[in-house]
Amino acid sequence: MKSPTAHIPRHQTLQPCMDSSHLLLITSFHVSFLEVHTVLSPAGHPYSSLSYKYPTTLLPHPLSEKKKTFTLLYLPSPMASNYNLATLVLLLSFLAPSFAALVQEQPLVLKYHNGILLKGNITVNLIWYGQFTPIQRSIIVDFINSLNSGRAPLPSTSSWWKTTEKYRGGSSSLSVGHQVLHEEYTLGKVLKSYHLIALASKALFAVNSINVVLTAKDVAVDGFCMSKCGTHGSSKSGSGRGTYIWVGNSDLQCPGQCAWPFHQPIYGPQTPPLIAPNGDVGVDGMVINLATLLANTVTNPFNSGYFQGPPTAPLEAVSACTGKFGSGSYPGYPGRALVDKVTGASFNAYGVNGRKYMLPAMWDPQSSACKTLGNDDDDEVHLFTTMPGLIIGWGPHLDGS
Repeated sequence: MKSPTAHIPRHQTLQPCMDSSHLLLITSFHVSFLEVHTVLSPAGHPYSSLSYKYPTTLLPHPLSEKKKTFTLLYLPSPMASNYNLATLVLLLSFLAPSFAALVQEQPLVLKYHNGILLKGNITVNLIWYGQFTPIQRSIIVDFINSLNSGRAPLPSTSSWWKTTEKYRGGSSSLSVGHQVLHEEYTLGKVLKSYHLIALASKALFAVNSINVVLTAKDVAVDGFCMSKCGTHGSSKSGSGRGTYIWVGNSDLQCPGQCAWPFHQPIYGPQTPPLIAPNGDVGVDGMVINLATLLANTVTNPFNSGYFQGPPTAPLEAVSACTGKFGSGSYPGYPGRALVDKVTGASFNAYGVNGRKYMLPAMWDPQSSACKTLGNDDDDEVHLFTTMPGLIIGWGPHLDGS
């Protein structure tokens, strides 16, 4: 079996790491050697080729027979311009003693906080605010109906959703309930958080339901495109306590932030976007965000379920795995996906009625790792930084192949 090799083309494929404290080790392999075989200058041209054998006796765990090839990179960066080849050689001289600690597995743990989860049969009520076409509404409805349908071929939307069964309490079976249309913009086109709760209350709150507010592309929501693409929360009413979700259509406002990878990102590498599987960048982006928030809601409905970090800004089932859609993913690259031979659209899950969707990675409690459809651990890409402007990484397809 050919060892995965990390190759970086001469055009920029990763966002420059200006502050090494913000780029953490994603995960790691136990490896038998470290081979530095490509060095790029700040201008993107090879400096030279050099090799460094990592002492296998320093590794803390038994070695597998697999050998991973590493690539040492300079990224185009003002701070990186001060480094030269001598710096790299010096780096290699002290890298070996510290590398053993870096290659240890770094599991992602979402702690269970002993609260209620949404399990069993759950009704999803949809409140459409603003103008949506019937086709746009059907894309969303078909997605929700796909979550528990066994009729779609693999990899299916329902197989993605089955990961939620690994959380305490068993399965969560979702079905579409009431749909409420607010096409006349009765609250205006600039909404605050309290407007969202008011809209969500148009369908009765209940512990076994999720009220989803979907805002059209010409509706601005407080915080939309600045810090969020959607939210989930809970509220009380006369009928009891229930949960709600809001997701906005970013098509006219920030598709690079809330509809990536179907639009070029606002920041980072400007790689060509993928073609949206349902032909609608805004709505296909909404599906990604709705999938994220549905999984987050059933596993942490009242801020006492599964999450990491403070309750006010938690990392949850899918938000803990942001930017990962397929194996081989890394910052700026969503990972491998299936491609429709007719339309050229990218997707990773089949749904009902011939639908195709792109669904994000979800945290798997059994493996304590982000799981993608068709996940292949041998093909994961791993990146960490040792100094500003310098990244070491390994894994396949960093060259876009």
